[in-house]
Amino acid sequence: MSVRDLILNSKKTAFSFEILPPLKGNGIESIYDTIDQLLEFEPQYIDITTHRSQLVYRALENGLYQCERVRQRPGTVAIAAAIKSKYNIDVVPHILCSGFSKEETEYVLIDLDFLGIYDILLLRGDKSKHENAFMPSEEGYAHASELQEQINRFNEGYFLDGSMQKHARTHKFSYGVAGYPEKHEEAPNFDSDIYWLKKKVENGAEYIVTQMFFDNNKYFEFVAQCRRNGIDVPIVPGIKPITTRKQLTVLPKTFHVDMPQDLANELRKCKTDEEARHVGVEWCVMQSKDLMANGAPSIHYYTMSNARSVKEIAKRVY
Repeated sequence: MSVRDLILNSKKTAFSFEILPPLKGNGIESIYDTIDQLLEFEPQYIDITTHRSQLVYRALENGLYQCERVRQRPGTVAIAAAIKSKYNIDVVPHILCSGFSKEETEYVLIDLDFLGIYDILLLRGDKSKHENAFMPSEEGYAHASELQEQINRFNEGYFLDGSMQKHARTHKFSYGVAGYPEKHEEAPNFDSDIYWLKKKVENGAEYIVTQMFFDNNKYFEFVAQCRRNGIDVPIVPGIKPITTRKQLTVLPKTFHVDMPQDLANELRKCKTDEEARHVGVEWCVMQSKDLMANGAPSIHYYTMSNARSVKEIAKRVY
């Protein structure tokens, strides 16, 4: 059953969450701990993020520096397979343009096909830390819509070189895409953002997961505009509880989202991160209840490796 069907067939507002692969060299135990804490809320699926490589400069004995590409969080496909095997929960690995070539994407699809994992989330991804603006990798894509074309061709049985797959496809990849209630930072205007989002739905996207937001009115307005423009797939709100004081400034800068004045005022009063975490939980509970009351088909929580807050929230709303 695809993610879209899981959401639509849920008897209540569906629950899902996103996890980060552990940093290179660490084990999978932290992932299992996060899942174990949230199992009681019957997650419909679990997203696993993918991360591009970054440039790192290493000092050499001769005093010079050597530039290397390092991927700090490898193992997304392997983690997806491990979670599916251990918990029998639907998993959704992210597939990125950023930092990946077309060929690398093809081999990820082949591996997922071998593993029987057919739900994926397609994203352009962020620019590299050393770039002023997003630049596609050599032989890579600049837009998620191009990534869609490759997935669609793969589903039809074609490899990148135009050759046919030797076995008839009995399963096809189904996928979601990202939506931005406060507009993507690079979009010239909101109408343009909606125009390209509709194109992605027309080309096969089965659902939309939003960027995090802290003002539910932004989500409701976004959904209304999508519906006016003929976008009829499920639009899943993605939300995140604040967990530290510094996120008051870091999250708006990193994710280009507004922080409501009431939330900002409460966070400024906090003397410790634990106080800020408590404010974040209360705000996210309020958001969750409001989203449920107004018909959100599902709520997707960005845990960012902090299951404690999401568990507290879910206990009060699910």
